[in-house]
Amino acid sequence: MTRLDVILIAVAGLALLPGNAGAQSANAPSSIYTPKTQPQPQPLRVEVIDGTRFRDIETRTVYRLYGIEACAPDQTARLGRQPWPCGAMAVAWLVTATLNRWLACGSVRVEGDEQLVRCATAGHADLAADMLHDGVAVLAPLAPDDLKIPSYVAAQADARKAYRGLWSSTFEMPWDWRARRDRQSALDNEVRR
Repeated sequence: MTRLDVILIAVAGLALLPGNAGAQSANAPSSIYTPKTQPQPQPLRVEVIDGTRFRDIETRTVYRLYGIEACAPDQTARLGRQPWPCGAMAVAWLVTATLNRWLACGSVRVEGDEQLVRCATAGHADLAADMLHDGVAVLAPLAPDDLKIPSYVAAQADARKAYRGLWSSTFEMPWDWRARRDRQSALDNEVRR
């Protein structure tokens, strides 16, 4: 079994997400079988943009890991009195997990110009779950139609209980930090006018 086979097998479960189920066409004859899952996605090589986003190096399509948030690249956390770059750590984790590796991703939905995905590599059955487990990401707030993934909840609870990564430190939730930064940037622009 090749490494590519392992990746495709690992992502097989990702193809079963809501919205990925195949449907029989209204025009299709009833004697033709249509599988209930989509064909396996093409594996891809990526370049990391930030702690949850990456770009396919061939097609330039941007992907974002579903269900998680990570510190912004310039965000910091504080362990006691010592600040540390939680955003840079999230980027480094994702680069280490994806560099020179094939990714197989199952699309959850398209949001703007990004694909929300769940991805696997030969070393990570689910990148987002492993980031949560290592404490370099947190669960994202759920939108009304988002699927709560029990393994993600368990991974974060485990990291928090073990004080891994962010959970060993004082930090601001990434979405709050970004909102505060955006408000401050808007105020700074007002003052300059």
